Amino acid sequence: MIPGSPPTSAAPLPRGICILGSTGSIGTQTLDIVRLFPDAFHIRSLTAHNSVDLLVEQAMEFRPECVVVSDPGGYGPLKDALQGTGIRVLAGAEHLAHASTLDSVDVVVAAVVGAAGLAPVLEAVRSGKTVALANKETLVIAGEIVRFHAERSDATIIPVDSEHSAIFQCLVGEAMDTVEELVLTASGGPFRDAPLEALASVTPEEALAHPNWSMGPKITIDSATMMNKGLEVIEARWLFGVSADRIRVVVHPQSIVHSMVTFIDGSTKAQLGVPDMKVPIQYAMTFPERWPAPHERLDWESLSKLDFSPPDLERFPCLRLAYEALHIGGSAPAVLNAANEVAVDQFLKGRISFTDISFAIEEAVGRLASPEPQDLERLMEVDDLARNLVVELNRRTHH
Repeated sequence: MIPGSPPTSAAPLPRGICILGSTGSIGTQTLDIVRLFPDAFHIRSLTAHNSVDLLVEQAMEFRPECVVVSDPGGYGPLKDALQGTGIRVLAGAEHLAHASTLDSVDVVVAAVVGAAGLAPVLEAVRSGKTVALANKETLVIAGEIVRFHAERSDATIIPVDSEHSAIFQCLVGEAMDTVEELVLTASGGPFRDAPLEALASVTPEEALAHPNWSMGPKITIDSATMMNKGLEVIEARWLFGVSADRIRVVVHPQSIVHSMVTFIDGSTKAQLGVPDMKVPIQYAMTFPERWPAPHERLDWESLSKLDFSPPDLERFPCLRLAYEALHIGGSAPAVLNAANEVAVDQFLKGRISFTDISFAIEEAVGRLASPEPQDLERLMEVDDLARNLVVELNRRTHH
């Protein structure tokens, strides 16, 4: 099912849950939702990259059928810690798809950061699962392929990103041919008003200090460069089947309006709420129903104003690059994403400057992107080439 279709009936309760990336920010908040509704959700599988201690803790509490650590180095300690529990322990990224396609799994919460989430999400989609998608890179890299398989298998993809969840909620009960424009809101991050000349000397600590949201390090840096919004534009293109020229970004510092949809009669619907990821996570897990929960409410008395302004593309070149990659098509979004992942990692390690991030991405897209349609194998090759190119660019620039 593609967003905008009439709601299907939900899977019967209790629903079996797989969490890809259970030790990260979205994964741990998903488990908070499961704790709110212990009779409605049963954890069937959990995966992590290498946070073995937390994964063990989660496994002991929720007793899944299997756990996967994608870093093979974590296998020994994980196996030892879960000895005698009856929980199956697997290691290596190739086993993530096993966790996401178990017969007992109804809903896959895809919270793995980056390109690593693509293979297990695609397998879950092929298996006809409901996918609560928090991994935007899956659709950035291979949106056309994922959409094709979702339509074939009748899988349901429900976005967990607050912006796409907002659009999804605004579209329930609406026909897609009545949609004029999608409007994604952006906080503008910590450097919305910083002098342009100061951006080159921004430190990782400053870039990680997001004014509104509490997120993992990679997505927080993406928010500071506004690449996060660029990736969301590409994701929206494939999630909702709307062309790039009908997806607008506006800066909204308060992060209260999570996104909007304008319709052909001039009406605009917006979804509002406090900045809290538990609301979109829960909605994706309970769709097409809404369940009562103690999440924070908006305080209308203290909400004095809501500001909106167009994004400054000189300040945020990453947003411009994302639109350009979407217009190029083919492998361009995959190159953009891979180059960004490596550039952000290099910035966090203090190897490149904040403004070097967009420079590296522009170079990679300029050298490697092709407008020709690509199969999954070729997209993975291009992903690899882009990563190596950014590391090489950094080596040349700094030696």
